[in-house]
Amino acid sequence: MASNGEIIPFKDDHPITPHAPDHYLSDEDERIAATNKRKETQFKASHGLVVAFFLWILLVLDHKSNCTSPPVEFQLQQLGDHTKGCWHPKTFDKAVILIIDALRYDFTVPHQDKPHVFHNNLRVLHETASQQPRNAFLLPFIADPPTTTLQRLKGLTTGTLPTFVESGSNFAGTAIEEDNLIEQLRVAGKTLVHLGDDTWHSLFPGYFDPNLTHSYDSFNVWDLHTVDNGVTEHLLPLLGGSNVRKWDVTFGHYLGVDHAGHRYGPDHPAMAAKLSQMDEVIRQIIDAISDETLLVVMGDHGMDTKGDHGGESDDEVEAALWMYSKKGVFGRLHDQHVEPPVTAKERPIAQIDLVPTLSLLLGLPIPFNNLGAPITEAFVGKGKPDFKNLATVNRLSAAQASGYQREYALARGFDAAAFEKSLILRDKAFALYEEIASVFQSPEGYRAAFEALMHYQKETLSAYKDLWARFDVLSMVEGIATLICAAGVLGHYARSAAVNKTAVVPLYLKKFGVFSMVGAIAGISVRSFYSITASDMILIVAGAGVTGFSTAAIQVEPESYKMPTSISTWSWLSIVSTLLPAIGFASNSYTIWEDEILLFFLGTFAMIALVSSFRQSSMPDRILGISQAALFFSLTRVASLSRLCREEQMPYCRSTYYASSNSSTSAPWQLLIPAVLALFLPLAIKLYYQRTLSYEGSAILWIGVATRIGLLGAAIYWGLDAADDNEWLTSNKPRLRTLKSVLAQLVLGLSFAAGTTMFIWAKPCISIELAPTTTGSVNSVRPPKLKTVTVSGYANMHGSRYFLLVANWLIALVLLEKPMGGGAIGALVIQILALLEIVNANNLSEAAIAPVVLGLLGNFHFFKTGHQATLASIQWESAFIPLKTIRYPWTPLLLVLNSFGAQILTTTAVPLVVLWKQPPKKPGLLGDVAKAVATYLLYHAIINLTTTMWAAWLRRHLMLYRIFSPRFMTGAAVLLVVDVIGIIVAMGGVRCNVVSISEVFGWQ
Repeated sequence: MASNGEIIPFKDDHPITPHAPDHYLSDEDERIAATNKRKETQFKASHGLVVAFFLWILLVLDHKSNCTSPPVEFQLQQLGDHTKGCWHPKTFDKAVILIIDALRYDFTVPHQDKPHVFHNNLRVLHETASQQPRNAFLLPFIADPPTTTLQRLKGLTTGTLPTFVESGSNFAGTAIEEDNLIEQLRVAGKTLVHLGDDTWHSLFPGYFDPNLTHSYDSFNVWDLHTVDNGVTEHLLPLLGGSNVRKWDVTFGHYLGVDHAGHRYGPDHPAMAAKLSQMDEVIRQIIDAISDETLLVVMGDHGMDTKGDHGGESDDEVEAALWMYSKKGVFGRLHDQHVEPPVTAKERPIAQIDLVPTLSLLLGLPIPFNNLGAPITEAFVGKGKPDFKNLATVNRLSAAQASGYQREYALARGFDAAAFEKSLILRDKAFALYEEIASVFQSPEGYRAAFEALMHYQKETLSAYKDLWARFDVLSMVEGIATLICAAGVLGHYARSAAVNKTAVVPLYLKKFGVFSMVGAIAGISVRSFYSITASDMILIVAGAGVTGFSTAAIQVEPESYKMPTSISTWSWLSIVSTLLPAIGFASNSYTIWEDEILLFFLGTFAMIALVSSFRQSSMPDRILGISQAALFFSLTRVASLSRLCREEQMPYCRSTYYASSNSSTSAPWQLLIPAVLALFLPLAIKLYYQRTLSYEGSAILWIGVATRIGLLGAAIYWGLDAADDNEWLTSNKPRLRTLKSVLAQLVLGLSFAAGTTMFIWAKPCISIELAPTTTGSVNSVRPPKLKTVTVSGYANMHGSRYFLLVANWLIALVLLEKPMGGGAIGALVIQILALLEIVNANNLSEAAIAPVVLGLLGNFHFFKTGHQATLASIQWESAFIPLKTIRYPWTPLLLVLNSFGAQILTTTAVPLVVLWKQPPKKPGLLGDVAKAVATYLLYHAIINLTTTMWAAWLRRHLMLYRIFSPRFMTGAAVLLVVDVIGIIVAMGGVRCNVVSISEVFGWQ
């Protein structure tokens, strides 16, 4: 290390070519590169602005390793071509690489003491590794989070660490353009075959032989067999006869184990069957391969106790790696290591270590960005440990890592201090190796060099993990500032002086648009003279827009800037219920136990509402408020019984959402919940309508008939699903699954197609009776000219009709949630109605507390429908309730409905806090609705703002990517969803409501 702080390049480093050799580039390659770049741009643009401000993105170097330019020369080697080996003599000509998705390490280890269902089914890996140690080895294979398939495939082929932001691309991966194992195989002229998960073709488009390759849809988690059977069907014929000469490396990606975990959980007979199937397939492949073929079986990640993955718990990162060869070239560093480790905590290896291992075994250069180290068992030799070979392969990988270290430091502008400890270890290890190789050449000397080189590589990897947790603080500040501006605008509009909100909207929009345009022009002008980023431009435009909004607010509402003389109890409660949770997200324990804390806030509201109702002067209001507050509190406690625990809550939490903590299916008794909802929920809603004589017209048809039919269809669906899961009906399973899909489509059609049409054209839920007056002589011959008009339901005309829109969503959400989640949605609907009665009894229709409580209810029931602020809790199978395959845009939309159904329902219900039991021609009614919706959106905006701020502030916290970042991403997603639903569905529904009522009564 030089005294001026520069990194000294080592003497034996050779230049690394920035691109592949020219004769390997073609028009097709350029077309693929252009397509990949376009897809990458589209993908990045599709991510939210605020997310882009915060999440960690890795700098990727475009350098490529070259066969003829190893990072260090060995005089005794006559290498430099792919025939003998590029940097190291190759061991194998061919390879069959099998990925068994979600193959957790303990699935492969025999277990005698109280085994689980998944134990002792996949025996062949452990048997061969223990009985034939020269032919096979089995090791724990530790994944780097996030444990999603696409990110793990990137790590398994490039040798680099994935970034957290990439986990959002698990549906839409962009091609890998950095140096990787697949590209090196292609450059070497190898014929590559891929079978299975189609994610590979997103990452490596055009790399595989089109005549031999067969890919399959990877996200239909309900299909356990199509992909696996297809891989086996096409793989086994390639291993025998003349077909062997048609390929060099075959990749097979099995998905059945992963899908069985997602659908049933690991502790289920379906998992045992899939593991037994994999055992049989591997045995057939062992018999079929030649001596020159390397067989690799690995898991890309594990799965948690429910069968999900995406996070960083032990069960999610502990996969398995097994290598086999009939040559007998493997070994162990110590005799006591012949038996595979009993648990994944013993002798684990990193997944990125696979890249240098396969590269050197197949005679390829190690990809330039690799940070892994060769696996010891693959190079130690079959007899006495060959420390010379171990030192040699680690000298190659260490020199390559050092070259990457140098180029990365230059690209980032780092000085030597960033790698000071690593560089010291590098110099010592390289000097020791050179001394041993040129002078002593003793086994013990090579062993010392091997250990020194391993130490350097581990320290380098650790240094990069620290460096890659870097954040653009300026961009983070700009993003947070933009959120503050947005929250300020929303807050002013929501809670400022009580003028007609709808009347001033045109002026607000005009001022906001004009000032934003001026800001954009100013930003473009500044950008022509100074270098500013896109985030700077957005901040300028946002600041100008806020300035325009403020000028409009001063013009129309100058009194809104005066401090109020007093604040009511309900106002304080709404402020506390918003700010205390927002502040609490600075604590990891609060974030972990958010569901229990929301239970406390909702219970507090119910108790205060109960006390307030006792103080009402009107006896009917008092009785109504007390009864509904008690009902609200009771349903909150009942809903809290539905619980899906996250790992950090254990052992203080017990999951009840599924049949057990190790299952992803519902218990038989839980199937009664949808049936109970179908029978009693429409009756409960009917009671609320009857209190205002509103159970008339459309309400009778939609609440009494359509809603009950839809809920009954959902109950039948989940019964059929349980029959499918538990093998109750085995005669014709394809027909059963078709019946399920058709039934689900009919229910969703009833909810959205028929329901939306009905809501748009429905008349108010009233009945009009005309009766002759009783005035005049009884003996009069002429009939009376005057008639009495009785309008039943007039007092709740707006509320009763608008609630039909909530009922539409209810049908769909009960279907798309699991039975326990459907029960939570049913409880939420009654809680919404109870809240409306509390608001009416306590005269709170214009207060902020009702929209805030709806926000609390939505977030509370997010947890009660089996979700957490973690990637692993996403219920992927919900996308296939009405579908058999992925279909855009329906598949992502179904996931959104399942994940955020509670927030969608409460957002739709927000206008009801103003419309329920209000006079039909109340002045400023639409303005009050806009105010309530804005208040509700403000609550979620503050939650999103504070979770973003705390994630930025705690960016060095140990639990950032495990707790704070997922909660920040959840807050951003919820805000986006409620904005769309609030503006389009809720406000659009109010407009339909007003038009319908105006048409009946002839109002303008």
